[in-house]
Amino acid sequence: MSFAETVLLGALAGFTIFLGLPFGRLQIMGDRGRVALAMFAVGVLAFLFADIFEHALGIVEEPVEAFEAGEQGVGEALGLVALLGAGFAGGTAGLATLERWMRPNRPTRPPVAGGSVDALAVEDAQRLEAETESARLRALQVGMTIAAAIGLHNFAEGLAIGVSASTGEIALATVLIIGFALHNATEGFGIIGPLGSVRPSWGWLGLAGLIGGAPVFLGAMVGYNVNSEPLELAFYGLAGGAILYVIGEVWNGMRRYGHRELGLWLLSTGFLAGVATDLVVVYGGG
Repeated sequence: MSFAETVLLGALAGFTIFLGLPFGRLQIMGDRGRVALAMFAVGVLAFLFADIFEHALGIVEEPVEAFEAGEQGVGEALGLVALLGAGFAGGTAGLATLERWMRPNRPTRPPVAGGSVDALAVEDAQRLEAETESARLRALQVGMTIAAAIGLHNFAEGLAIGVSASTGEIALATVLIIGFALHNATEGFGIIGPLGSVRPSWGWLGLAGLIGGAPVFLGAMVGYNVNSEPLELAFYGLAGGAILYVIGEVWNGMRRYGHRELGLWLLSTGFLAGVATDLVVVYGGG
């Protein structure tokens, strides 16, 4: 498979993420629908988290087994563990720190003593409007964070496609492309699920799709020319940490809507959807 064919098919695998994103424009769901969609997204993300660390631990275990067999020292294994831990910390604590820096400080002003009823009513209305806008921006920020976390994961998927194509494993590369394309189609729901009643613009959806899907295309280009397990491990660590952080954010955000049992059923459904699409890759030997 040529470089151009690999890049083209990698782009196809990544941009199926756009199939689920337009649902974010629909405003026909009540609280039950929002909880169902968000928790389905959490299920997909939970599968991605498990899938990421299965691959990451596979990379780390190789030098550990070589050390146990006396074939090499412990230095490489320790270095890879440190790299994985640093990436994971960057995806969790790093994201939380970045978010705190980006969050504007809006001190609330106390009401003016002796103010009129009309003035107080206007101030209350302004405060409510500001809180509503803050909640809207918060939801969009969480959705974009999910897109970035999925993008990190998809970059590692793109690396796998590129490496397989460059080493002549055409059948494996083809199955990987098909499997990742099906898999990424569910990831669009992971991005829009936490938005709730917020209706994103088409521009926002386009940007989220690029951030989440384009890394498959970029990873395929890099993987075709560079085969680096430390690079792959670093992206696995970052993606795993970011996805775990996002799962916590979405979970906390959905608690106020209730419908706990429904949410857990949909979480399980989302997880199984991730497993089902991944089985296509496993069937092909990926």
